[in-house]
Amino acid sequence: MTCFYCKGNIETSTTTYMTDYHDCYIIIKNVPCEKCTQCGEEYLSGETLEKIENIIQKIKGVLTEIAVVDYQQTA
Repeated sequence: MTCFYCKGNIETSTTTYMTDYHDCYIIIKNVPCEKCTQCGEEYLSGETLEKIENIIQKIKGVLTEIAVVDYQQTA
């Protein structure tokens, strides 16, 4: 597979996914992704995005100003 933007090589990797929800920042570490070795562009699969959405749903009730969770332990 090649990068959509720069045509570089894509490798399996992990990333940190960040979003906000009602004035709270949610940081999910160790999210599996495909990453371009040349420009760093990251690609998340549909399955991974569904799991991220499930993680966010699980932690919505216990949010503070910042929430940091590990993908591997929570998914």
